[in-house]
Amino acid sequence: MREALAGLTVRGRAFLTAGITAIVCSIILDQSTLARVGVLLLALTLITVALLARNRYRLTLVRTVTPQLVAAGQPARVTLTLANDGLAPNGVLLLEDQVPYVLGTRPRFVLEGISQGWRHSVSYQVRSDVRGRFEIGPMSVRVSDPFGLVELGRTFRTTVPLTVTPRTVPLAHIPLGGAWTGSGDNRPRAFATGSAEDVTVREYRQGDDLRRVHWRSSAKLGELMVRREEQPWQSRATLFLDNRTIAHRGQGIASSLEAAVSAAASIAVHLTHRGFAVRLVTATGEEAGSAWHVRGADLNTGPLLESLAVVQPVGQPRLDTSWLGEGAHGGLTVAVFGAVEATDLPVLRRMQHHAGSAVAVAVDVGAWIGAAPSADTTRLLGQQGWRAAALRPRDRLEAVWQELAHTSAQSSRSGSSRGTQPEVHA
Repeated sequence: MREALAGLTVRGRAFLTAGITAIVCSIILDQSTLARVGVLLLALTLITVALLARNRYRLTLVRTVTPQLVAAGQPARVTLTLANDGLAPNGVLLLEDQVPYVLGTRPRFVLEGISQGWRHSVSYQVRSDVRGRFEIGPMSVRVSDPFGLVELGRTFRTTVPLTVTPRTVPLAHIPLGGAWTGSGDNRPRAFATGSAEDVTVREYRQGDDLRRVHWRSSAKLGELMVRREEQPWQSRATLFLDNRTIAHRGQGIASSLEAAVSAAASIAVHLTHRGFAVRLVTATGEEAGSAWHVRGADLNTGPLLESLAVVQPVGQPRLDTSWLGEGAHGGLTVAVFGAVEATDLPVLRRMQHHAGSAVAVAVDVGAWIGAAPSADTTRLLGQQGWRAAALRPRDRLEAVWQELAHTSAQSSRSGSSRGTQPEVHA
């Protein structure tokens, strides 16, 4: 009862005050008619409070978001399924779902005709131009009487996540250097005694099917040898994103960091669709949620895009190089840089040294604050052996990516011809 009294609306408080005032005035003025009006207003308010206070309804909510992973600018649909497992409330249900402001306005619904066993579904659409991971919910429910005198509030605790990934654009196939690595047995090696048959066999391992034993090679080498299974070969690529605060300029979605994240997302999708196993590395090191794809798994860019969706600027001045330890492989490294300082050159040189091929998209951060375009970053990268192309605010990433096909580290340094590094079309 106390909660219901506290839930009196402005109209309900006005009715209550008017009823008391009318009764007092009727006593003073000796007007019985005025007293009846006061009693009516007071009784209507108190009876409504009592009816809502004794409600014993129990609402359940199931919230689903489809899809839960959506690109920036694309809509997602939220479906709310409500059911009443208790008594019917005496009034109208007012629903309001809590959503972050970047997803749009808070949706509100009015539901009537609720009975015991009642079930109903409503839906609304959300859309964000900003990448990130957002929580939708909780939902607040207010029960109001038909006269609008009392409102009682309840709040569900559950929320559902929605991940908005960066915008991506399709990229053309260009020649990229890099070594291929096997996803199954190691690449066959010719034995010292070297025949063509020897290349397709390996030592027997416990559990191998005896039907795979190659008896001629076993007799020649004096140990049991089995035929190799043909394995698909998959190239690995490291995608590096410089997300340091000092390397970027601008604010919000118009910043150079957002352009770099979007470029990295497009490159990640492109490399994955071309059969590369891609891992994401930022200024703070390797992202745990974007490990190498395992053999036999479907190519899926979801983990990479989810990691890029939540990338935030970091205040550290130096690039982390722990990922260049024993796990470094000599395959393809594609980097998206912001501003490069002289103190970064040893790290850039080391990254290029550990890569079979080093390709970079350099975001011209000066252009993001209205300064004149600069070629310093691409020049510095070229001096360290990188193939680099600049990305400015008005440039299309597709065109910059194709420019890399005609750029080599040598031409970045001195305008000479393209190098002779082995290439793999990606």
